[in-house]
Amino acid sequence: MPSVTQAVEDYLKAIWRLSHEGGERVSVGDIASELKVSAPSVTSMVRKLKTMRLLNYERYGGVTLTPRGRKIALEIVRHHRLWELYLYMRLGVPLELVDSEAERLEHVLSDDMEELLTRNLGDPTHDPHGDPIPSKTGALAPVEGIALGQLETGTHAIVARVSDRNPEKLRYLVSLGLLPGARIEVEEKAPFRGPLTVRIGGRRHVVGADLANLVIVRGAPAASRSKGAGLGPGVPPRSGKPRGKRR
Repeated sequence: MPSVTQAVEDYLKAIWRLSHEGGERVSVGDIASELKVSAPSVTSMVRKLKTMRLLNYERYGGVTLTPRGRKIALEIVRHHRLWELYLYMRLGVPLELVDSEAERLEHVLSDDMEELLTRNLGDPTHDPHGDPIPSKTGALAPVEGIALGQLETGTHAIVARVSDRNPEKLRYLVSLGLLPGARIEVEEKAPFRGPLTVRIGGRRHVVGADLANLVIVRGAPAASRSKGAGLGPGVPPRSGKPRGKRR
């Protein structure tokens, strides 16, 4: 049976991510868009992965991962999110850059190094964006909460997750203080999908509806409503001074 190469891991992770976000079956076109490759290239790789018993595929029927394929995908996701957290918390890499850096590192993490990395980070449960880190056995906690744009005026909440899909938008959210653990209050909400005015750490910001839907929040306990930004769940304290934007 062919070996599991970096390209195979990239495909499995992409298929897992698409199925996790949008439904169990994933189309060839969606995989091509996710990986920025041609549809014929995807079809060829999908057929190869089927012979490796890593996925199920039927023409026009979409793709699903087999248990073995899902296990490999979640292992890579675990490596990726551990590296993201290490880069952010220990090296001060800006949040909008950790995803692309972790893409390069996720394939070269041995079991021993994974153990050391996990221990150094205090056995974390979430990455710096608020996404849960799969356990070594492949267990994955759900992301609980609702989109910021769904909150009503006067609601207090805590940021649980910010999307890492668009680095430029993520950089702007970071500049507003919309980070996992930040405590916020919705002060105004314009009608017809208009912008929200939110208070974050003592400052008021206007957030457009599209951006607000990239932020997942959960209810804030009454005792914490007067506090400022904090760290998200399962995230250790950040060491050292954060680096500025790379040139």
